[in-house]
Amino acid sequence: MDVPGQAPANAGGRSNTMAAFAAVTVLFFAWGFITSLIDPLVAAVKGIFTLSDAEAQLSAFAFFIAYGVMSFPAAALIARFHSVPSILTALTTMVAGCLLMLAAANLAVYPLVLAGLFILASGITILQVAANPLAAALGDPKRSHFRLTFSQTFNSFGTFLGPLIGAHMFLEGVEVKEGTVVTDAVRAQALAGIDSAYFWICGLILALLLFFWISRRIVSEAVPPAPMGARASMGELVREAFSSRWSRLGAIAIFLYVGAEVAIGTQMAWFLNSDAIWGRSDAAFGVPLLGFAMGSDGVPGVSLQEAGKAVAFYWGGAMIGRAIGSVLLARVSAAKLLTLFTAIAFLMCLYVILIGGVGAGFVALSIGLFNSIMFPVIFSLTLERSTARAEATSGLLCTAIVGGAIIPWLVGNLSGATSYSTAILLPALCYAALCVFAVAAGRAPARQASAGATVH
Repeated sequence: MDVPGQAPANAGGRSNTMAAFAAVTVLFFAWGFITSLIDPLVAAVKGIFTLSDAEAQLSAFAFFIAYGVMSFPAAALIARFHSVPSILTALTTMVAGCLLMLAAANLAVYPLVLAGLFILASGITILQVAANPLAAALGDPKRSHFRLTFSQTFNSFGTFLGPLIGAHMFLEGVEVKEGTVVTDAVRAQALAGIDSAYFWICGLILALLLFFWISRRIVSEAVPPAPMGARASMGELVREAFSSRWSRLGAIAIFLYVGAEVAIGTQMAWFLNSDAIWGRSDAAFGVPLLGFAMGSDGVPGVSLQEAGKAVAFYWGGAMIGRAIGSVLLARVSAAKLLTLFTAIAFLMCLYVILIGGVGAGFVALSIGLFNSIMFPVIFSLTLERSTARAEATSGLLCTAIVGGAIIPWLVGNLSGATSYSTAILLPALCYAALCVFAVAAGRAPARQASAGATVH
């Protein structure tokens, strides 16, 4: 038997732990990939079902509202049944969500798409709450931060691949500009792409479910036992979280950050495809890696599908920024770096609004680079300053991810009433508020050491 809190003492134990960690890391990749599919999906459903911007953004709303509904129940589930049974429950829920998405694609019913996304995201919420501490616990405690960062690298890789593959499968021939009509053939092809994508995702999740079921004992034995002590009820955790000023401020910050990031990502394909940005320009194809990934169809300007593929670079910037940020955080205080990154993101939004043009497309994609460190830094700054226990604070911060449902819907309404460029004003205001949060955090003393932030 391994000593709690220490690395396994024998080669067999180390092998089991490495296998368990590898499986958990695949989970990180899977939920990153599935989450980033929302961007091309939002672009696609607007054309498939002839929706307004706000109606199409209900796809993001249905997905991210699950965080607001499920985060505290997920924490209570894990506290009672522990990590492996909770992961099995999460994966089963995700399979149910995928099956509903398959039904939605075959029946061409938009409300079923929304229901499928909510159920799928509910499973992902449970998965995130369970898998982050599990990744940190599987091995030597001294290397927990490395393991979590390593797993998050695969999560970021998944968010990069999602828009590329999703745009290829969902957006072939789909256009949403005013005056364009999506033919029955194009609609059927897009629905078939959605059906195919979620069919293979369902297969991947079933394979993971089978693996965790077969190796549930190995994974459970690889995890150090939880410390003894009285467990707080869900109601007690909620009350404690809201009793802390910094827990509340951190939740507002997470709400604004996730809302701004998702709003920009889900609007990005429409924004780049608009005639005011890249719709009538081939400039993007002159950028080596970007142009190759977009894959010009030979028609002048950027189509919706080509723009959807470019969205991958918004999330790819976040992946690169996370690596750069990890190095910078070893030399610069977290609050100062957050202040700098939020200020730059705010100024980039202003450029998009006030200057516009082809250059605004490149600037908008680059915002992802500065989003990179925001979630983990906001999380850790809040944990250090909150007077509530870590699990209560973490539960409230995860619940605040619901900003990814509310703010994109508001931005969709704003873009429908004005323009895609003007709609960036709301994310700009979010970044300005986050900059104020960062400055305030830099001035406030830390009450406790950060216990290792859960990373989005």
